[in-house]
Amino acid sequence: MEAPSPSTPTPFSTLIRTASHEQHTEAENSSFMSDLLSGRLGVPAYRRYTEQLWFVYRALEDTSGTLAQDPVAGPFIRPELARTAELERDLAHLGGPSWSAGLEPLPATAAYADRIRQCARDWPAGYVAHHYTRYLGDLSGGQIIRGTAEKTWGFDRKGDGVRFYVFDGIDNPAAFKREYRELLDALPVDDLEKQRVIDECKRAFTLNSAVFQELGAQFPLSA
Repeated sequence: MEAPSPSTPTPFSTLIRTASHEQHTEAENSSFMSDLLSGRLGVPAYRRYTEQLWFVYRALEDTSGTLAQDPVAGPFIRPELARTAELERDLAHLGGPSWSAGLEPLPATAAYADRIRQCARDWPAGYVAHHYTRYLGDLSGGQIIRGTAEKTWGFDRKGDGVRFYVFDGIDNPAAFKREYRELLDALPVDDLEKQRVIDECKRAFTLNSAVFQELGAQFPLSA
């Protein structure tokens, strides 16, 4: 009688997606995001949201250079993902050349950006959790936001105002996401550290939800 074959371990990319599903769904279904995607909010709300993204992506990308050679985070640092310059182009379109004058992050955004910087400084695997939640989200659900902006507020297709969501350096997003998940599966850390990464991924979605809550307070259509 043949011995049963050992079960195939669940890929880490599957584990992290499944474990954070509840937090991901909560963020997607926030009142602010629901109102934005339905077209019930106007360009001022979209601009305010884009401003908050700028603070988050500066935290991700201002620190990426120091992690480029890190064995854990380094493989994820891909120049074709960089979004800060595109966000600044969008914000100049939305708010004019002085768009950044006096701009301050919401308290939840500041907390989110601070956590990313802390992970980048002290814990590269934790930085990967934030990198994953942002960039794979941009390549997936972010395209829904782009479509809404183009259809509802009249932005040119893939033009100024929505360039944040346009990845000119990625010809095949599906293939890129597959390669990204393979990097997650090969993350060179032990199982205990992988669980910590999963927990940080959940934390990233929770921090993002807090930003949506504060944006919802500023644009309380659902209430």
